Amino acid sequence: MQKSAAFGLFAAIPFPPGAKSSAIAADVNRSAAKAGPLKPPAHGSIPVAFLVSEGAVLIDFCGPWEVFGNVMLPGRQDPPFHLYTVSETLKPLRAGGMQIVPDYTIETAPAPKVIVIPAQNNDSEAVLQWIRKSTKSSDVTMSVCTGAFLLAQTGLLAAKAATTHHASYVELATKFPDVHVMRGVRFVEDGNLASSGGLSSGIDLAFRVVERYYGREVATQTAFDMEYQGPGWMDRESNAVYAKARTSANGHPLCSVCSMAVDVQSAPTSVYKDQTYYFCSRDHKAQFDAAPAKFIAD
Repeated sequence: MQKSAAFGLFAAIPFPPGAKSSAIAADVNRSAAKAGPLKPPAHGSIPVAFLVSEGAVLIDFCGPWEVFGNVMLPGRQDPPFHLYTVSETLKPLRAGGMQIVPDYTIETAPAPKVIVIPAQNNDSEAVLQWIRKSTKSSDVTMSVCTGAFLLAQTGLLAAKAATTHHASYVELATKFPDVHVMRGVRFVEDGNLASSGGLSSGIDLAFRVVERYYGREVATQTAFDMEYQGPGWMDRESNAVYAKARTSANGHPLCSVCSMAVDVQSAPTSVYKDQTYYFCSRDHKAQFDAAPAKFIAD
């Protein structure tokens, strides 16, 4: 008889066997948290490149765009940040139903000092190479939400601390076991790399970048002008509600890859060692079927 694995699975395994746990990464993360001030240029604006492609998640890049775009410095006419979009081509693309025409291609874009990588679909080698090359001279290369997967594909996050959307902690740790995946934080900084949690977390990371360039007073004033009341940019631990893995309940299973709630009647399933596992999508079922031991406790 098959046994259901719907109850208690994720309480037992915050990360899959072999992946870097949050405990292992704690020392790395504490060190990364000491990221110091950044020096703005004496003249001109700080170039900020927003890497976009088909399917880019709007809030992931529009949230940080608004933060950088609303920074004002007393007695200064030039904007502190120069914002532009970059894509593999200038072909119009759809993001959240909106049509966007990129400002530059990866071949023609000005060298950025800040790079924003939202969740998106394009992971071509040309895009990965642009990230690698541009990060060599960037002050901050930041991913938002599952944009962390694109950043990890470059190899730049190897042995670094990072975070992502809370439903993707396990998947990121499984796909990239050399990345120290952190749970329950709004953002993580490690050298000139930074990553934020899901969606709105990118706004907090953008405020943090503003603070590193121009100080807390400027960042606080920007938040006030935007009527933004979130404290996450001052306290990255404020995402602690996501630190503990969700636990399935009888009749209400979670996806065995990402821990999202699934419909028991329609969810794809797999049977492994006489236990039934549920999935939010056929893609996650395929990932599980390829290496089930990575997603379950011994």
